[in-house]
Amino acid sequence: MANRVQFENNNEVGVFARLTNSYALVCQGSSEGFYSVFESELADQIPVIHASVAGCRFLGRVCVGNRNGLLLPNSCSDRELQHIRNALPDRVVVQRVEERLSALGNCIATNDHVALVHTDLDRETEDIIADVLGVEVFRQTIAGNALVGSYCVFTNQGGMVHPKTTTEDLEELSSLLQVPLVAGTVNRGSDVLGAGLIANDWSAFCGADTTSTELSVIESIYKLDGTMGGPSRPGAAVGASAATSAGPSSAGQSKTQGSVSADIRASLIDTMT
Repeated sequence: MANRVQFENNNEVGVFARLTNSYALVCQGSSEGFYSVFESELADQIPVIHASVAGCRFLGRVCVGNRNGLLLPNSCSDRELQHIRNALPDRVVVQRVEERLSALGNCIATNDHVALVHTDLDRETEDIIADVLGVEVFRQTIAGNALVGSYCVFTNQGGMVHPKTTTEDLEELSSLLQVPLVAGTVNRGSDVLGAGLIANDWSAFCGADTTSTELSVIESIYKLDGTMGGPSRPGAAVGASAATSAGPSSAGQSKTQGSVSADIRASLIDTMT
């Protein structure tokens, strides 16, 4: 299911946390309510790790990862790096990256199979992403924006992109990622999806301002509502991920996008009224 949450009265959940199928990173701070939501939803399946990067709390925007690995900026201290390594499962590879575009979470979007990256990312960084995260890497823009990590969020089940993404681009991205996609918003009309939403194959967290219609779209496209065979827990996610990697059927994708499009139209009406 999808959960609404705030960090110290801030709805930008994706700034303060990073969620994958193997682990969740949550920034250090005084918001116990924020942590408790993650731990109650995730602690039985994956570790929920309190961490910081370069002494800062915006770790969701400066790191990126999936079930295979985690990439951190070069500004991450040795102590922070070791703490994260010790807390993560042994099979998760952790590596620092020497990259000019150091806000990795803004410049990279990934699931367990494919990564979209900023068009100006270093070639060496691209190779590291492919190696550490075990994914195919594509240089892309989302609705003309190079910050792909800010304007799309996708899992092995589905994804959401900037609301101004054209139908042609949506179809191209969906074919590239092999998951159904929809254009949408969070936090009552915000198009910065990476800041307002995080998700894995069985759960999602979004800002407290997210409307009920936006929440419905999120639960539908990420298959968190128990329909269309979406996994609810890690045991089910393995089989579903394998099916997803082969690409969604056109009939199933059309059905998903059709129902979600109706929800988005309702969301726009809610916002206007």
